Amino acid sequence: MLRLGRREFDTHEAVIMAIVNRTPDSFYDQGATFRDEPALDRVEQAVAEGAAVIDIGGVKAGPGEHVDAAEEVRRTAGFVAEVRRRHPDVVISVDTWRHEVGEAVCEAGADLLNDAWGGVDPRLAEVAARYDVGLVCTHAGGVEPRTRPHRITYDDVMADILRVTVGLAERAAALGVRRDAILIDPGHDFGKNTRHSLEATRRLAEMTDTGWPVLVSLSNKDFVGETLDKPVKERLLGTLATTAVSAWLGAQVYRVHEVAETRQVLDMVRTIQGHRPPAVARRGLA
Repeated sequence: MLRLGRREFDTHEAVIMAIVNRTPDSFYDQGATFRDEPALDRVEQAVAEGAAVIDIGGVKAGPGEHVDAAEEVRRTAGFVAEVRRRHPDVVISVDTWRHEVGEAVCEAGADLLNDAWGGVDPRLAEVAARYDVGLVCTHAGGVEPRTRPHRITYDDVMADILRVTVGLAERAAALGVRRDAILIDPGHDFGKNTRHSLEATRRLAEMTDTGWPVLVSLSNKDFVGETLDKPVKERLLGTLATTAVSAWLGAQVYRVHEVAETRQVLDMVRTIQGHRPPAVARRGLA
């Protein structure tokens, strides 16, 4: 059982986390949800299409304009408060690696801290424990936030992913973060080249076998683009194929841009697995 905010998700429930970037330079939407009104519209649409979690980010993941903690708080905390006011039951996640930002967004009503940079600020887990919120523990290969991997190597990429993510999860639990509110994430593209991310996908069952819920952030990423030689706006089919494989191998939470398409893929996989009945069943019955 995964418990985040007011929501409980059973082991076989596929959970969609919709991305809402509060940045002017997002790689995917180039700032389309930087202003409050379009960002709130995006939340409304994502919830209507089946997202249970809204992931709010105030800093572009890749290199770009410097954003200090105060500016990150300005971009996220007030927005978190407004989303919480409008959607009391939605799970609000904030994508940050900084404990100062974690404090501010938890005060504003966040339910989950999505640490995509692998515990680079160890105090963030302490914030999660103090506010009784969830924590995503991600493998980022030890790289500095907002940097791209350069000739990074692993003897065994999945062994390193397991060592780091399970270690971070156990540390968080020891600090007092609820075990049913901790997720692990292989960190596709973070501290990895394309072959590493593909191998992490292929071996994802090794993560799900740990017993920790697994979150995957696959949406339109560079490893999809390089695999198919496609630009950002033409990576949906590759993303959905990777989503289907990840669902079959047991991932539970999916951080995505395209909610409706992802919902259909996840429902189809869960139905094939026997965890969900068909929406209708008429053929051959009349």
